[in-house]
Amino acid sequence: MAAIVRVEGLTKTYRGGFTALDNVTLAIEEGEILALLGPNGAGKTTLISTLCGITTPTGGHASVGGHDIITGYRAARAMIGLVPQEIALEPFEKVINTVRFSRGLFGKPRDEVLIEKILRQLSLWDKRNNRIRELSGGMKRRVLIAKALCHEPRVLFLDEPTAGVDVELRRDMWEVVRDLQKSGVTIILTTHYLEEAEAMADRIAVINRGEILLIEDKTALMRRMGSKSLRIELVTSLDAIPASLATYDLDRAEDGHSLIYNYQTRAEGTGITRLLQALAEEGLSVRDIETRESSLEEIFVGLVREDAA
Repeated sequence: MAAIVRVEGLTKTYRGGFTALDNVTLAIEEGEILALLGPNGAGKTTLISTLCGITTPTGGHASVGGHDIITGYRAARAMIGLVPQEIALEPFEKVINTVRFSRGLFGKPRDEVLIEKILRQLSLWDKRNNRIRELSGGMKRRVLIAKALCHEPRVLFLDEPTAGVDVELRRDMWEVVRDLQKSGVTIILTTHYLEEAEAMADRIAVINRGEILLIEDKTALMRRMGSKSLRIELVTSLDAIPASLATYDLDRAEDGHSLIYNYQTRAEGTGITRLLQALAEEGLSVRDIETRESSLEEIFVGLVREDAA
C-alpha cells in the first residue's frame, strides 16, 4: 500500500534551543490507522502541528499526498482534517452553521447532502440547530470531528479525541473512526488511553523526546515484545516455592494456592510442559490454569523507561 504521508528527517528547534522534533522519519500508509504514542512533551502535538502547517519545521521534509507541506502548503492542507486537543468553538453558533463555515473556509461549494451525512454519522443531526454552548463535552468533540471532515480530507489527525469523554461515548467514537477508515480515510491518532490504540490501530509509532523509537505493526509488536503469564491454581496451598522449581520464573500468590509463571512470547519454547511435569514430580496437583498476555500499555511503559535510562 502506498504512503500518503511521508516524513524525512523532520526537525523542529525553538528559539531557546529546545528541540521538539529530532530527525523524525516515517511513512504512513493510505487507509491505515496509526497510533502515535508518547509521554507528555514527547513531540506528538508538535509533529501533528508541523504536518498541518501550524508550526514551521527547522529541518527535513514532509509531504501529504505528494504535496510538500512548505512549497505545496495549500494542496497539502486541503487533504488534511485536524481534530485538536482543545475545544475551541463559537459557543453561540448553531452546530450546522459551524460545520458549514468550516467547509467554506476550504473554498468548497455548499453541499447540504454531505453535511447531513456527516452529522448523522456522528449522531449530531438531531442537535444540528442547537447552539454549541448547549452541548455536552462529548458532543462538542463530535462537532470538532464534523468540522474536520466537512471538506472531505483524505488524512485525519485526531489529537487526543476522547480526552475527558466517558467510557460509553469513547467506544461510540471508536466506531465512528472505524467507519471513517472503511471509507478510505487515513487516520493518525494520539491518545493517552492505550487500550484505545490497542483496540483501533493497525500500526503503532512511539515517540519520546522528539525521536521516533519504533514504528511497527501492532500485532507483530505485541508478539515480539510482549510476555505472558500463566496462573496455576493448585489443589493444596504452598508455604513456599519448592527448591526443585527454583529454575523457573515463578511467583507465589499471597494465598499460597496459586503460582504465577512468566514467559516471553518470542521465545522458541515456553517451558510450560516441563513446568507441569516438574509440578507432578513434586506431587502438586493442578486445579486450574489461566493465561494472561501483556498489554500495549505495559510494552509502551517498558519502551519509554528503556529510552530514558
